[in-house]
Amino acid sequence: MSYDYLLHIALILISTKIFGLITQKFQMPQVVGALLAGLVLGPAFGINWLAPSDMLTKLAELGVIIIMFSAGMGTSVQDLRKSGKPGFFIALCGVLVPLFMGALLAFFFNRGDLAHPGSPILQNFFIGVILTATSVSITVETLREIGKLQTKVGNAILAAAIIDDVLGLIALTIITSLAGADVNVWIVLLKILLFFVFIAVVWILFKPAFNWYAARRQSKNLHRYPIIAFVLCLLMAYLAEEIFGVADIIGAFAAGLIIASTSKGEYIANKFQPMQYLFLTPIFFANIGLQVEIPEMTWQIILFAVLLVLIAVLSKLIGCGFGAKCCGFTNREALQTGFGMACRGEVALIVANKGMAMGLLPNALFGPVIIMVVCCAVFTPVL
Repeated sequence: MSYDYLLHIALILISTKIFGLITQKFQMPQVVGALLAGLVLGPAFGINWLAPSDMLTKLAELGVIIIMFSAGMGTSVQDLRKSGKPGFFIALCGVLVPLFMGALLAFFFNRGDLAHPGSPILQNFFIGVILTATSVSITVETLREIGKLQTKVGNAILAAAIIDDVLGLIALTIITSLAGADVNVWIVLLKILLFFVFIAVVWILFKPAFNWYAARRQSKNLHRYPIIAFVLCLLMAYLAEEIFGVADIIGAFAAGLIIASTSKGEYIANKFQPMQYLFLTPIFFANIGLQVEIPEMTWQIILFAVLLVLIAVLSKLIGCGFGAKCCGFTNREALQTGFGMACRGEVALIVANKGMAMGLLPNALFGPVIIMVVCCAVFTPVL
Protein backbone atom coordinates (compact mmCIF):
# COMPACT_ATOMS: atom_id res chain seq x y z
CA MET A 1 0.00 0.00 0.00
CA SER A 2 1.36 3.40 -0.99
CA TYR A 3 1.29 6.24 1.50
CA ASP A 4 1.96 8.96 -1.07
CA TYR A 5 -1.53 10.32 -0.45
CA LEU A 6 -0.36 11.59 2.96
CA LEU A 7 2.37 13.62 1.27
CA HIS A 8 -0.11 14.90 -1.32
CA ILE A 9 -2.55 16.09 1.36
CA ALA A 10 0.29 17.73 3.30
CA LEU A 11 1.47 19.55 0.14
CA ILE A 12 -2.05 20.79 -0.57
CA LEU A 13 -2.64 22.02 2.98
CA ILE A 14 0.66 23.89 3.31
CA SER A 15 0.53 25.38 -0.20
CA THR A 16 -3.09 26.56 0.14
CA LYS A 17 -2.21 28.19 3.47
CA ILE A 18 0.85 29.97 2.02
CA PHE A 19 -0.99 31.19 -1.08
CA GLY A 20 -4.01 32.10 1.04
CA LEU A 21 -1.86 34.35 3.24
CA ILE A 22 -0.31 35.95 0.14
CA THR A 23 -3.68 36.72 -1.46
CA GLN A 24 -4.97 38.01 1.87
CA LYS A 25 -2.08 40.49 1.95
CA PHE A 26 -3.37 41.87 -1.36
CA GLN A 27 -6.92 42.16 0.02
CA MET A 28 -8.10 39.14 -1.99
CA PRO A 29 -10.15 36.23 -0.59
CA GLN A 30 -8.21 33.14 0.51
CA VAL A 31 -10.30 31.06 -1.91
CA VAL A 32 -8.23 32.64 -4.70
CA GLY A 33 -5.06 31.51 -2.91
CA ALA A 34 -6.30 27.92 -2.69
CA LEU A 35 -7.08 27.97 -6.41
CA LEU A 36 -3.63 29.34 -7.22
CA ALA A 37 -2.04 26.61 -5.09
CA GLY A 38 -3.82 23.96 -7.16
CA LEU A 39 -2.76 25.66 -10.39
CA VAL A 40 0.90 25.76 -9.29
CA LEU A 41 1.00 22.17 -8.01
CA GLY A 42 -0.82 20.71 -11.03
CA PRO A 43 -0.25 20.61 -14.79
CA ALA A 44 -1.33 24.21 -15.46
CA PHE A 45 2.23 25.59 -15.40
CA GLY A 46 3.99 22.34 -16.24
CA ILE A 47 5.20 21.59 -12.69
CA ASN A 48 3.04 18.46 -12.28
CA TRP A 49 3.84 17.83 -8.64
CA LEU A 50 0.28 16.62 -8.14
CA ALA A 51 -2.45 15.26 -10.38
CA PRO A 52 -6.16 14.71 -9.70
CA SER A 53 -6.68 11.28 -8.13
CA ASP A 54 -9.67 9.24 -7.06
CA MET A 55 -8.81 9.85 -3.41
CA LEU A 56 -8.52 13.63 -3.84
CA THR A 57 -11.72 13.70 -5.90
CA LYS A 58 -13.66 11.91 -3.14
CA LEU A 59 -12.23 14.20 -0.45
CA ALA A 60 -13.06 17.22 -2.63
CA GLU A 61 -16.64 15.94 -3.07
CA LEU A 62 -16.97 15.54 0.69
CA GLY A 63 -15.49 19.02 1.03
CA VAL A 64 -18.08 20.62 -1.23
CA ILE A 65 -20.87 18.86 0.67
CA ILE A 66 -19.53 20.30 3.94
CA ILE A 67 -19.15 23.76 2.36
CA MET A 68 -22.78 23.79 1.22
CA PHE A 69 -23.94 22.31 4.54
CA SER A 70 -22.16 25.15 6.36
CA ALA A 71 -23.61 27.66 3.88
CA GLY A 72 -27.07 26.40 4.77
CA MET A 73 -26.33 26.69 8.50
CA GLY A 74 -25.16 30.26 7.87
CA THR A 75 -28.35 31.22 6.03
CA SER A 76 -31.14 32.69 8.12
CA VAL A 77 -34.63 31.85 6.86
CA GLN A 78 -35.92 34.74 9.00
CA ASP A 79 -33.62 37.16 7.19
CA LEU A 80 -34.89 35.85 3.86
CA ARG A 81 -38.46 36.51 4.95
CA LYS A 82 -37.61 40.00 6.23
CA SER A 83 -35.92 41.00 2.98
CA GLY A 84 -39.31 41.36 1.33
CA LYS A 85 -39.90 42.42 -2.25
CA PRO A 86 -36.66 44.40 -2.89
CA GLY A 87 -34.32 41.54 -2.00
CA PHE A 88 -36.34 38.96 -3.92
CA PHE A 89 -36.86 41.11 -7.03
CA ILE A 90 -33.18 42.14 -7.18
CA ALA A 91 -32.15 38.49 -6.78
CA LEU A 92 -34.64 37.31 -9.43
CA CYS A 93 -33.37 39.84 -11.99
CA GLY A 94 -29.82 38.99 -10.93
CA VAL A 95 -30.42 35.34 -11.81
CA LEU A 96 -32.44 35.64 -15.02
CA VAL A 97 -30.20 38.18 -16.80
CA PRO A 98 -26.87 36.30 -16.18
CA LEU A 99 -28.59 33.00 -17.00
CA PHE A 100 -29.63 34.13 -20.48
CA MET A 101 -26.57 36.29 -21.22
CA GLY A 102 -24.28 33.41 -20.23
CA ALA A 103 -26.25 30.96 -22.37
CA LEU A 104 -26.11 33.38 -25.33
CA LEU A 105 -22.33 33.74 -24.99
CA ALA A 106 -21.89 29.96 -24.81
CA PHE A 107 -24.09 29.55 -27.90
CA PHE A 108 -21.44 31.27 -30.05
CA PHE A 109 -18.51 29.29 -28.61
CA ASN A 110 -19.86 25.80 -27.90
CA ARG A 111 -19.29 24.55 -31.45
CA GLY A 112 -16.51 23.33 -33.73
CA ASP A 113 -13.35 22.41 -31.81
CA LEU A 114 -14.95 23.45 -28.53
CA ALA A 115 -18.08 21.34 -29.02
CA HIS A 116 -18.77 18.76 -26.32
CA PRO A 117 -20.82 15.52 -26.53
CA GLY A 118 -24.32 15.89 -25.16
CA SER A 119 -27.08 18.47 -25.36
CA PRO A 120 -25.65 21.84 -26.50
CA ILE A 121 -28.74 23.66 -25.19
CA LEU A 122 -28.23 22.35 -21.65
CA GLN A 123 -24.49 23.01 -21.87
CA ASN A 124 -25.11 26.60 -22.98
CA PHE A 125 -27.59 27.24 -20.19
CA PHE A 126 -25.20 25.65 -17.72
CA ILE A 127 -22.70 28.45 -18.43
CA GLY A 128 -25.54 30.80 -17.51
CA VAL A 129 -26.18 28.87 -14.29
CA ILE A 130 -22.53 29.32 -13.30
CA LEU A 131 -22.96 33.09 -13.63
CA THR A 132 -26.09 33.27 -11.47
CA ALA A 133 -24.64 32.85 -7.98
CA THR A 134 -23.15 35.79 -6.07
CA SER A 135 -20.43 35.11 -3.48
CA VAL A 136 -22.18 35.95 -0.22
CA SER A 137 -19.03 35.54 1.91
CA ILE A 138 -16.83 37.87 -0.17
CA THR A 139 -19.62 40.42 -0.59
CA VAL A 140 -20.44 40.52 3.13
CA GLU A 141 -16.79 40.81 4.16
CA THR A 142 -16.23 43.67 1.69
CA LEU A 143 -19.33 45.56 2.88
CA ARG A 144 -18.29 45.07 6.50
CA GLU A 145 -14.76 46.38 5.86
CA ILE A 146 -16.04 49.58 4.20
CA GLY A 147 -18.76 50.07 6.82
CA LYS A 148 -21.70 49.69 4.40
CA LEU A 149 -23.23 46.43 5.64
CA GLN A 150 -26.00 48.03 7.71
CA THR A 151 -27.03 50.56 5.05
CA LYS A 152 -30.02 50.44 2.68
CA VAL A 153 -27.83 49.19 -0.16
CA GLY A 154 -25.89 46.82 2.12
CA ASN A 155 -29.04 45.17 3.48
CA ALA A 156 -30.49 44.85 -0.03
CA ILE A 157 -27.29 43.27 -1.35
CA LEU A 158 -27.07 40.85 1.58
CA ALA A 159 -30.68 39.69 1.26
CA ALA A 160 -30.49 39.50 -2.54
CA ALA A 161 -27.20 37.57 -2.44
CA ILE A 162 -28.69 34.92 -0.15
CA ILE A 163 -31.87 34.56 -2.24
CA ASP A 164 -29.70 34.70 -5.37
CA ASP A 165 -27.77 31.62 -4.25
CA VAL A 166 -30.98 29.72 -3.50
CA LEU A 167 -32.45 30.57 -6.93
CA GLY A 168 -29.15 29.65 -8.57
CA LEU A 169 -29.17 26.26 -6.84
CA ILE A 170 -32.74 25.67 -8.03
CA ALA A 171 -31.60 26.45 -11.59
CA LEU A 172 -28.71 24.01 -11.10
CA THR A 173 -31.17 21.38 -9.91
CA ILE A 174 -33.32 21.74 -13.03
CA ILE A 175 -30.39 21.72 -15.49
CA THR A 176 -28.59 18.75 -13.91
CA SER A 177 -31.83 16.79 -13.64
CA LEU A 178 -32.57 17.35 -17.32
CA ALA A 179 -29.06 16.16 -18.20
CA GLY A 180 -29.87 12.55 -17.37
CA ALA A 181 -30.27 9.97 -20.11
CA ASP A 182 -33.75 9.53 -21.65
CA VAL A 183 -35.19 12.26 -19.48
CA ASN A 184 -38.90 12.99 -19.29
CA VAL A 185 -39.22 16.68 -18.43
CA TRP A 186 -42.42 16.19 -16.44
CA ILE A 187 -40.89 13.39 -14.38
CA VAL A 188 -37.89 15.62 -13.67
CA LEU A 189 -40.12 18.48 -12.53
CA LEU A 190 -42.19 16.06 -10.43
CA LYS A 191 -39.02 14.73 -8.76
CA ILE A 192 -37.87 18.27 -8.00
CA LEU A 193 -41.27 19.10 -6.53
CA LEU A 194 -41.22 15.90 -4.45
CA PHE A 195 -37.72 16.78 -3.28
CA PHE A 196 -38.93 20.09 -1.86
CA VAL A 197 -41.88 18.30 -0.27
CA PHE A 198 -39.36 15.84 1.22
CA ILE A 199 -37.35 18.76 2.65
CA ALA A 200 -40.50 20.22 4.22
CA VAL A 201 -41.44 16.85 5.78
CA VAL A 202 -37.94 16.29 7.17
CA TRP A 203 -37.91 19.86 8.52
CA ILE A 204 -41.31 19.43 10.22
CA LEU A 205 -40.32 16.10 11.79
CA PHE A 206 -36.63 16.64 12.55
CA LYS A 207 -36.69 20.12 14.13
CA PRO A 208 -39.08 19.40 17.06
CA ALA A 209 -37.58 15.93 17.61
CA PHE A 210 -34.04 17.34 17.75
CA ASN A 211 -35.07 20.25 20.00
CA TRP A 212 -36.85 17.82 22.34
CA TYR A 213 -33.75 15.61 22.49
CA ALA A 214 -31.48 18.63 23.09
CA ALA A 215 -33.72 19.95 25.89
CA ARG A 216 -33.84 16.52 27.51
CA ARG A 217 -30.07 16.05 27.40
CA GLN A 218 -29.36 19.72 28.25
CA SER A 219 -25.57 20.05 28.60
CA LYS A 220 -24.84 16.31 28.50
CA ASN A 221 -23.03 14.69 25.58
CA LEU A 222 -22.83 17.85 23.46
CA HIS A 223 -20.52 16.06 21.02
CA ARG A 224 -23.49 14.05 19.78
CA TYR A 225 -25.20 17.07 18.19
CA PRO A 226 -22.62 17.61 15.40
CA ILE A 227 -22.63 13.85 14.70
CA ILE A 228 -26.43 13.83 14.31
CA ALA A 229 -26.21 16.90 12.09
CA PHE A 230 -23.48 15.36 9.93
CA VAL A 231 -25.49 12.16 9.49
CA LEU A 232 -28.50 14.24 8.39
CA CYS A 233 -26.28 16.12 5.93
CA LEU A 234 -24.87 12.94 4.37
CA LEU A 235 -28.26 11.22 4.19
CA MET A 236 -29.95 14.20 2.55
CA ALA A 237 -27.07 14.63 0.10
CA TYR A 238 -27.30 10.93 -0.80
CA LEU A 239 -31.10 10.88 -1.15
CA ALA A 240 -31.07 14.09 -3.21
CA GLU A 241 -28.64 12.60 -5.73
CA GLU A 242 -29.77 8.97 -5.83
CA ILE A 243 -33.54 9.14 -5.27
CA PHE A 244 -34.63 12.56 -6.54
CA GLY A 245 -31.98 13.11 -9.21
CA VAL A 246 -31.03 16.44 -7.62
CA ALA A 247 -27.43 17.55 -7.03
CA ASP A 248 -26.07 16.28 -3.70
CA ILE A 249 -24.99 19.79 -2.72
CA ILE A 250 -28.66 20.87 -2.75
CA GLY A 251 -29.47 18.19 -0.20
CA ALA A 252 -26.52 19.28 1.94
CA PHE A 253 -27.62 22.94 1.74
CA ALA A 254 -31.17 21.99 2.76
CA ALA A 255 -29.81 19.98 5.70
CA GLY A 256 -27.87 23.06 6.78
CA LEU A 257 -31.03 25.18 6.70
CA ILE A 258 -32.82 22.61 8.88
CA ILE A 259 -29.97 22.46 11.42
CA ALA A 260 -29.79 26.28 11.53
CA SER A 261 -33.43 26.37 12.64
CA THR A 262 -32.80 24.14 15.68
CA SER A 263 -31.86 25.25 19.18
CA LYS A 264 -28.25 24.04 18.73
CA GLY A 265 -27.71 25.39 15.22
CA GLU A 266 -25.02 27.92 16.14
CA TYR A 267 -23.14 25.43 18.33
CA ILE A 268 -23.13 22.82 15.55
CA ALA A 269 -22.02 25.35 12.92
CA ASN A 270 -19.04 26.34 15.08
CA LYS A 271 -18.01 22.69 15.46
CA PHE A 272 -17.88 22.19 11.70
CA GLN A 273 -15.64 25.18 11.01
CA PRO A 274 -12.29 23.51 11.90
CA MET A 275 -12.93 20.48 9.65
CA GLN A 276 -14.19 22.71 6.86
CA TYR A 277 -11.56 25.47 6.83
CA LEU A 278 -8.51 23.49 7.93
CA PHE A 279 -8.94 20.35 5.86
CA LEU A 280 -11.74 19.80 3.34
CA THR A 281 -12.17 23.30 1.87
CA PRO A 282 -8.47 23.68 0.89
CA ILE A 283 -8.55 20.25 -0.75
CA PHE A 284 -11.71 21.10 -2.70
CA PHE A 285 -10.44 24.37 -4.16
CA ALA A 286 -6.92 23.05 -4.77
CA ASN A 287 -8.40 20.05 -6.57
CA ILE A 288 -10.22 22.44 -8.92
CA GLY A 289 -6.91 24.14 -9.73
CA LEU A 290 -5.29 20.74 -10.36
CA GLN A 291 -7.78 20.08 -13.16
CA VAL A 292 -6.83 23.14 -15.22
CA GLU A 293 -4.42 22.77 -18.13
CA ILE A 294 -3.43 26.24 -19.35
CA PRO A 295 -1.39 25.02 -22.37
CA GLU A 296 -4.69 23.88 -23.91
CA MET A 297 -6.00 27.46 -23.98
CA THR A 298 -6.27 28.55 -27.62
CA TRP A 299 -7.12 32.04 -28.83
CA GLN A 300 -10.81 31.00 -28.87
CA ILE A 301 -10.70 30.00 -25.22
CA ILE A 302 -8.81 33.17 -24.25
CA LEU A 303 -11.43 35.27 -26.08
CA PHE A 304 -14.19 33.32 -24.34
CA ALA A 305 -12.52 33.94 -20.96
CA VAL A 306 -12.32 37.71 -21.57
CA LEU A 307 -15.95 37.90 -22.71
CA LEU A 308 -17.07 35.68 -19.83
CA VAL A 309 -15.53 38.10 -17.31
CA LEU A 310 -17.25 41.06 -19.01
CA ILE A 311 -20.60 39.25 -19.17
CA ALA A 312 -20.26 38.16 -15.54
CA VAL A 313 -19.98 41.78 -14.37
CA LEU A 314 -22.35 43.39 -16.89
CA SER A 315 -25.13 40.83 -16.40
CA LYS A 316 -25.27 41.45 -12.64
CA LEU A 317 -24.92 45.20 -13.15
CA ILE A 318 -27.84 45.21 -15.59
CA GLY A 319 -30.02 42.64 -13.83
CA CYS A 320 -29.55 43.69 -10.20
CA GLY A 321 -29.27 47.38 -11.08
CA PHE A 322 -32.58 47.21 -12.96
CA GLY A 323 -34.18 45.31 -10.09
CA ALA A 324 -32.96 47.88 -7.57
CA LYS A 325 -34.18 50.76 -9.74
CA CYS A 326 -37.63 49.17 -10.00
CA CYS A 327 -37.70 48.97 -6.18
CA GLY A 328 -37.21 52.73 -5.80
CA PHE A 329 -33.43 52.94 -5.45
CA THR A 330 -31.60 55.98 -6.81
CA ASN A 331 -29.32 55.63 -9.84
CA ARG A 332 -26.26 55.64 -7.58
CA GLU A 333 -27.76 53.05 -5.21
CA ALA A 334 -28.81 50.85 -8.15
CA LEU A 335 -25.27 51.03 -9.56
CA GLN A 336 -23.77 50.15 -6.17
CA THR A 337 -26.17 47.22 -5.86
CA GLY A 338 -25.25 45.92 -9.32
CA PHE A 339 -21.51 46.06 -8.66
CA GLY A 340 -22.00 44.61 -5.17
CA MET A 341 -23.77 41.57 -6.62
CA ALA A 342 -21.15 40.95 -9.34
CA CYS A 343 -18.71 39.07 -7.12
CA ARG A 344 -18.42 35.33 -7.78
CA GLY A 345 -16.75 32.80 -5.53
CA GLU A 346 -17.10 29.37 -4.03
CA VAL A 347 -20.64 28.62 -5.25
CA ALA A 348 -19.70 29.32 -8.90
CA LEU A 349 -16.71 26.98 -8.56
CA ILE A 350 -18.85 24.31 -6.93
CA VAL A 351 -21.42 24.55 -9.73
CA ALA A 352 -18.69 24.45 -12.41
CA ASN A 353 -17.06 21.43 -10.80
CA LYS A 354 -20.40 19.63 -10.64
CA GLY A 355 -21.10 20.49 -14.29
CA MET A 356 -17.76 19.16 -15.50
CA ALA A 357 -18.31 15.90 -13.62
CA MET A 358 -21.70 15.51 -15.32
CA GLY A 359 -20.48 16.43 -18.79
CA LEU A 360 -22.40 19.71 -18.86
CA LEU A 361 -19.28 21.87 -18.89
CA PRO A 362 -16.71 21.16 -21.64
CA ASN A 363 -13.23 20.63 -20.18
CA ALA A 364 -11.86 23.33 -22.47
CA LEU A 365 -14.16 25.94 -20.88
CA PHE A 366 -13.29 25.05 -17.28
CA GLY A 367 -10.16 27.25 -17.31
CA PRO A 368 -12.09 30.38 -18.43
CA VAL A 369 -14.63 29.80 -15.65
CA ILE A 370 -11.84 29.79 -13.05
CA ILE A 371 -10.36 32.95 -14.61
CA MET A 372 -13.80 34.58 -14.40
CA VAL A 373 -14.22 33.67 -10.73
CA VAL A 374 -10.73 34.92 -9.83
CA CYS A 375 -11.19 38.20 -11.74
CA CYS A 376 -14.62 38.86 -10.19
CA ALA A 377 -13.36 37.98 -6.71
CA VAL A 378 -10.38 40.31 -7.11
CA PHE A 379 -11.85 43.30 -8.95
CA THR A 380 -15.48 43.47 -7.76
CA PRO A 381 -14.58 44.49 -4.16
CA VAL A 382 -12.43 47.26 -5.65
CA LEU A 383 -15.34 48.46 -7.82
